[in-house]
Parts: sequence; structure tokens; C-alpha cells
Amino acid sequence: MNCLDSQTRAQIARCLIEGCSIRATCRMTGAAKNTVTKLLVDLGKVCAEYHDKHVRNLKVRRLQCDEIWSFCGTKQKNATPDQKAAGWGDIWTWIGIDADTKLVVSYLVGGRDTNWAMDFMDDCASRIASRVQVTTDAHAPYLKAVEGAFGLEVDYAQLHKIYGAPTDEEQRRYSPAKCIGCDMKTVIGFPDPAHVSTSYVERQNLTLRMSQRRFTRLTNAHSKKAENHAHAVAIHYMHYNFVRIHASLRVTPAMEIGLAHRAWTIDDLIALLPKTVVKTSKYDGEILRRALGEIA
Repeated sequence: MNCLDSQTRAQIARCLIEGCSIRATCRMTGAAKNTVTKLLVDLGKVCAEYHDKHVRNLKVRRLQCDEIWSFCGTKQKNATPDQKAAGWGDIWTWIGIDADTKLVVSYLVGGRDTNWAMDFMDDCASRIASRVQVTTDAHAPYLKAVEGAFGLEVDYAQLHKIYGAPTDEEQRRYSPAKCIGCDMKTVIGFPDPAHVSTSYVERQNLTLRMSQRRFTRLTNAHSKKAENHAHAVAIHYMHYNFVRIHASLRVTPAMEIGLAHRAWTIDDLIALLPKTVVKTSKYDGEILRRALGEIA
């Protein structure tokens, strides 16, 4: 069987990480679409597995959480019942980031209701080994999710942004109106008001939207399969945590929090993939043995 060498795999991975679409990646690397998609799936799986196994027992003081919207196949309002059953419609990515080390502690791709919120916060709590201050927006499912995951061993506050009415001249189709104020609400414990903020996680939302072509608005680059969307997100956050040097930290988030002693490379990500074994047929093996016998 034909197998990609590590150099070609790394080239494809760089394209996907830097925001290229599947077809653009095919044009630049010469690989077939199915080959690129298969690498996306395989690499996404090992990245998710590595994150799940190693990003644990973290000393996090301030956790900021938010969710970012995208869609799969078509937007929720346009999806037919059959398309919704196939996973098409709005899709949300939940993100929890350490405000100090900028490490993405947890992420989850799915819906936006209470069940998804509880799964996300449970995962965050399972990875943090210290008392933490949590800040979220005013999305209602967070109330039950944070209490269920951390109990009373948390300092939790919600930051409710207040927006003014948009003017006729402003284009507000894809952006909220102008923020005219914030209302802080203490929910559990004693959160420090000076650190009640969602600025870092919202900046991370921008990084995700700029780095992943699937999140680009007003294009046809959106995901057509929810599973592939999740794999792309897993690759992005593995690269963000372990490979990409943070501009202000001068190191990777994984190095800052102590999960790594050096910055990874794309080759290190590719090395997570299982070793490829090229199988030869019985007929080919017989020809090889005869040739070796003749040479001897």
C-alpha cells in the first residue's frame, strides 16, 4: 500500500494548522483529498488522546471559559430534520483557558445546552488540582455546570456584558452591538473582582477563528462532517499548547505550566501517529526470496 512519508505528513499538517482549507492543502502538497482528510482524522485522534492523558493535575489559579459558534453543513435555521439527525446545524466549541499560562485546559465540540455545559465543566474540574477562580459569561447553563463540577470548592463569578442598541449605520450582522458596560455577579465563593474577566478566552476565540479555516465566516470552507470538525479543533489546540510560541510568554503554554521542557515541532506532532507498516503480498515476498537466492 502507498504510505505518506513523515515530511509530506508534516507539510499537510502545517497547511491545516495555518488555516488552509482541505482543497487548498491538496493543491499545495499534491496529496489527494481523501489522503488529506484521513491524515486530519488520524492526527486529530492522537492529539485528542494525548491531551486527555497528559493535560492533567494542573495548578490553575484563574480559569476563563467561553464558547464559540460555527456550523456544520448548514446553519441550524436552514437544516432539515434529516440533516439535523446527521449532525448538521450549529456547532459550538467550549474553551477553558488558564489566564496566567494561557494553556487551554479543556475544549469540547458539541451543542450549547446544559448537558454539554456539564460535560465541559466536569472535564475542566478533572484536570485541575487546585482551588480555582472561574469566570464565565452569563450563559445560564454555566450556573448548574460549575456547581456540579466543583461544588463549593471554587470562586465563581459571571461577567454579564451590556450592549447598547445598534444604529442604522452600523453593520451588526455578525457582531454584537457596542458594549456599554459590564455587570459582575458573584455566584460561589469569593472571587477577586480584579481578575473577573473573559478577555483571554475571547482572544483565544479569535485565534481559533483565524487559524482554522472551518471557522471563517461567509465562505464555503465550513465543516461538512461534525467528526472532522472536532478533529481539526483537537489538532489546533495541541499545536497551540505545545508547539506555538506565545507572543507575550516567549514560550509555549505547555512549557509555562510545566507540561513540557521545550517547544514541540510539527515533526513531534507527526511522531504521535502510529508507525506505518508497509505490507507486501505473499507473491512479492516469494519473488524477493528467489532473487536473493540467485544472487547468493
